[in-house]
Amino acid sequence: MKLLVVSYKRCRLGKDGYVSDGGFPIQMRALSELFDATTLFLERDDSDARHGDIPLTGHAMRIVRSKAPPAILGYRKLGLPIWIAKNIIRLLREILAHDAVHTPVPCDTGSIAMLLAWLLRKPLYVRHCGNWFETRTRAERFWHAFMESVAGGRNVMLATGGGADSPSRRNPEVRWIFSTTITAGELRGSSEPERSVPVDEPRLILVGRQEHGKGTDVLLHTVAVLRERGVSARAEVVGEGGRLQEYRAISAALGLDAAVTFHGRLSHDNVLHLLRQAHLFLFPTMSEGFPKAVLEALATGLPVITTPVSVLPLLLSTGAGCIVPEREPHLFADAVMRCIGDTEAYREMSRRAVETAAQFTLEAYSATLHQLLSQQWGELRHA
Repeated sequence: MKLLVVSYKRCRLGKDGYVSDGGFPIQMRALSELFDATTLFLERDDSDARHGDIPLTGHAMRIVRSKAPPAILGYRKLGLPIWIAKNIIRLLREILAHDAVHTPVPCDTGSIAMLLAWLLRKPLYVRHCGNWFETRTRAERFWHAFMESVAGGRNVMLATGGGADSPSRRNPEVRWIFSTTITAGELRGSSEPERSVPVDEPRLILVGRQEHGKGTDVLLHTVAVLRERGVSARAEVVGEGGRLQEYRAISAALGLDAAVTFHGRLSHDNVLHLLRQAHLFLFPTMSEGFPKAVLEALATGLPVITTPVSVLPLLLSTGAGCIVPEREPHLFADAVMRCIGDTEAYREMSRRAVETAAQFTLEAYSATLHQLLSQQWGELRHA
């Protein structure tokens, strides 16, 4: 089978070929191994390749790039009709030339491809990447309604997250899928079963987009609370985003310049290196699907302190960390002090973290996808 993937993900031209960032290149490489050939229809980014970019490579993989929809009055969606007019013929040709179509959502250009593929009766694989249980906008309500309406038969509809029951009460054919970038080899090579944490100077870390609701502000105030209590906590903040400068200003205002390091965007290997050096992963998030950063932390044996959001309580139900009921710095500080105050309990959490991550490797992700897709589509790869 030949698979077409349509995504808003930005694609840059690197030194040795096309590159992108985040977990996308890693997951696309794994996905391509399931098919005879895979085409990625992505948005063109003419800027130089950046630190942390990963090559877009895979089995019989081909890259097609288009200009992103122009932002009109600051709104990308207003430029979507222009994008459609310029790309509809090429997109239709690609859909017709492939046996099946995959579109991650939320994604405006992916949604156009999703509808065209459905109208052309092409087998569809749609993955909802956000928090399935939040439908705050008309677009989110549309994606839910569409996925629930067409799931089943040759249409594979997956929601990123997890649970014992189907994410949809309307249609049990909508199923859960996890998200990961950790390989079994990385898991074996990165965990530290005998981790320990210094009571007086714990190193905390947060990895994620520096945007509202991801929790960096809560982390910074947690460090301040801990230091007021006489604990010389330090923090590493990894990631970039629109609120990064605001968080730097908060750190300075709290007098934490010497205690907090903002790393910006790092490569996958460098992120794993920092996780191995840390003692606790703090994730005071407001909304998630299946956060890959949490799995990366667990894979290195790092206990996680987070909020009761989406799949996170299920992940930590193994004893791999603790859930804080509210995004309050003093509550997160209490959780940190509980974790660092008992060495044996901390080491047990670390062991459970690695055991939990072992259930969600890239190899397990590929096997799960292969099972779900081949059940509906038949044999995926003949070569």
